[in-house]
Amino acid sequence: MQRPEHTPASRKNRVAGPRAGHYCFAAVRLALPVVLAGLCACASASPRTAPVPSRAPDDDWRHGLLYLALTDRFADGDPSNDDAGQPACHDATAPDLFHGGDLAGLRAHIPYLRDLGATAVWATPLTAQVPRLHDACGYHGYWTNAVDPDDGALEPKLGSWDEVAALVGDLHAAGMRFVLDMVVNHPGRGAPIVRQHPDWFHSDDTCASLGSRDIHCSLHGLPDYAQEKPEVAAYLTSASRAWVRRVKPDGIRMDTAKNVAASYFADSFVPAVRAEKPGLFLVAEYFEESGVAPLVPVLDAGFDSAFDFPLHRALVDSFAKGGSVDLVADAVARAIGTLGMDRATRLVSFLDNHDVPRFLSEAPEGLDGDELSRRYAVALVALFTLPGIPQLYQGDELGMLGGYGAQRHDMPSWAWQSSTRVGAHPGFAGDAQAVFALVQALAKLRAGDEALWRGSYAEVLRARAGANVLAFARAAAGGRDLVVLDGDAAPLTVTLSTSATGWRDGTVLHDTVGLGAPAVVTVERGAVTVALPPRAAAVYRVERGSR
Repeated sequence: MQRPEHTPASRKNRVAGPRAGHYCFAAVRLALPVVLAGLCACASASPRTAPVPSRAPDDDWRHGLLYLALTDRFADGDPSNDDAGQPACHDATAPDLFHGGDLAGLRAHIPYLRDLGATAVWATPLTAQVPRLHDACGYHGYWTNAVDPDDGALEPKLGSWDEVAALVGDLHAAGMRFVLDMVVNHPGRGAPIVRQHPDWFHSDDTCASLGSRDIHCSLHGLPDYAQEKPEVAAYLTSASRAWVRRVKPDGIRMDTAKNVAASYFADSFVPAVRAEKPGLFLVAEYFEESGVAPLVPVLDAGFDSAFDFPLHRALVDSFAKGGSVDLVADAVARAIGTLGMDRATRLVSFLDNHDVPRFLSEAPEGLDGDELSRRYAVALVALFTLPGIPQLYQGDELGMLGGYGAQRHDMPSWAWQSSTRVGAHPGFAGDAQAVFALVQALAKLRAGDEALWRGSYAEVLRARAGANVLAFARAAAGGRDLVVLDGDAAPLTVTLSTSATGWRDGTVLHDTVGLGAPAVVTVERGAVTVALPPRAAAVYRVERGSR
């Protein structure tokens, strides 16, 4: 919740060494508007089959794929609730009002999400929202109409408590998890609690004298809870615990954690929600792109994870904008160096979300469809192979476009079936079914490859070695992978050491993603040589069943 949504020829490289397994892909080109016949044929060969194996142990979320659904913009499953609750807040043509998406719509498309490969759904907050303010209502869920005593009210435009229970139950029946979005930093403007307890909130006139402005001053002018006061902490924690008790989520995404003192989480919130439901996965939104060091106090307070905004910025600048892949290499190295490998693999990685521009819209203007789609394909491979838990935002799997302020478009009605996804669509880059199939295959690849979701990480090549290519090795007891991410605009050939994988000379490696790199390479003299077209990617491993 960081955006002010709350306001109305080839060259050869020397051998590079490390620093610190087969899918039915034809040669893939996500060109706009070309239909990827080979890729789409693969995707349709076994329709409606779950692409993800049985779920990992309950305490290890690294195995999965988190899917962010902005509930109001996902699907309208029950038009009868569109005008429920606050008046004058529903208009599907108005960007800052409710559009009709609801829990019934989300529930109806669980098969779509499972088929994609999602293992957990993070839905935006379910709390009842404040009345309309100027031209805006809280369709996003972050303007809670809080009152004391807490009434635990559900936003009626999203549905009923029976529908909450049905959604969570159906997700669990499908082997999936539910992540509840929560806010303890602020209520909505005009919420009754602000009139009831004006002393429960920081004053913008004096907040700077209390310490960090991030913690003590308002965000976008929203009333800022003073969690350092025992009565405020008790109220917020009691309300949070009640929501956990009633919804029974598997995890909690904490909004605006950067703007709340870590001591509140450590002393009050985390112990309480974990007492209510042991094993909850807690992930913090800490919107800070400069590095991961600021995440340490929040993780130490009891959160299992946080969103990796530094890596997000690096992925955008490297692959969307065409910058150096060193930015990504540096972000990963800093995360591991600061947090350690275990914590780094638990951070949530993403290309975009509801608070930032769509990844594809960050690219320079004027790129042709083929170039734009190649950049996106490489970035998706990065998302699913670098350390971290991948997160998709609704529409990412279709190549949705949207600059800042336009990243919250409704999911299109053609999204739900492969036959209607095929081809180019206004507001989307490339062939939507081909993008869907690529995401689906990457999710399956990662879920079935222990090295990619919890394995070690060793850098093999980066841009300063002579080409804009990042290569790294991931390894675990179950297998080893050599990942190649080509951000270069020209064809090139790279020679990559295989010392980090332990593969012997003569080992034959197969590419599992089919995005322009050679399908087969062989280890010779402790390395592989790979000829790459522009913007290619590969995940090499020994074919299953081979030595």
